[in-house]
Amino acid sequence: MTTTISHHSVTQDSTRSCDPATRVTRSLLGYGVLAGPFYVTVSLAQALTRPGFDLSRHEWSLLANGPHGWIQTTNLALTGAMVVAFAAGLRRALADGPASTWAPRLIGLYGACLVAAGAFRADPAYGFPVGTPEGPGAVSWHGGLHLLSGAVGFTALAAACFLMARRYSHDRRRTRAIAARGTGIAYLLGFGAVAASSGAPTANLAFTAAVIVVWGWLASVAVDRYRAVGSSHD
Repeated sequence: MTTTISHHSVTQDSTRSCDPATRVTRSLLGYGVLAGPFYVTVSLAQALTRPGFDLSRHEWSLLANGPHGWIQTTNLALTGAMVVAFAAGLRRALADGPASTWAPRLIGLYGACLVAAGAFRADPAYGFPVGTPEGPGAVSWHGGLHLLSGAVGFTALAAACFLMARRYSHDRRRTRAIAARGTGIAYLLGFGAVAASSGAPTANLAFTAAVIVVWGWLASVAVDRYRAVGSSHD
């Protein structure tokens, strides 16, 4: 009898963890793990090989300029699409409770802003591409929309960090709550520094570091929710 009940329980657990809805949710969450490494790898590969690009002076969005600019444009579009997919998975995984609605929406907005940032190319600046005058240069209509997309997206993602911190606090997961809050603060500080610095190397490198940190945080959230989907201990 015990054996029969145990086998029945295992069968039920297996069915629950492998049902179509769970598989879809986990597949969507997987994009949260892939998006950051994909974006960072493609961006750094270009940054290290494109003539005239200086990681201490130039933001990665400038890579959308020049004869190979289509690579960064595609990078932004694909990464944004992956973030939107992850946001959909996060909404399904959180189900209800604090942050279950607005954290995924804000992360999805960030993904949409990445796509928009690719569609509206950043203006050449600070000597990149080679032959561009030094300094920030004039802002075109598409450059202005690129900056707006970035400002909206960065703000949305930082807000999502704070909402997830609230969710983790509600779930009594103190370490994750601190990490989420710290990531949001670091991201806002990095964005504020680069926006106000006019190309200062320290600010640019700080922002680059903040971007890498926030991608790592998103991946950790994706892995955490992936493991929790279908578990009665969520």
